[in-house]
Amino acid sequence: MEKIDDYLQINEAAAYLGISPSTLRNWEKQGKLSTHRNPINSYRLYKKKDLENLLKSIRNSSTSK
Repeated sequence: MEKIDDYLQINEAAAYLGISPSTLRNWEKQGKLSTHRNPINSYRLYKKKDLENLLKSIRNSSTSK
């Protein structure tokens, strides 16, 4: 079972990735990153695992060039 600690809010996720919250919103619109919504307040939540996988794919694509 997943816990709330497995998720980050948009500002935390942006800081984790070193980007702006606007970039995260754009990536969500483009389908590059999936988000979940808090059932109580509808805040965007990002799984830490998804963010780690995104970072790995970015690193892999930059090293393969």
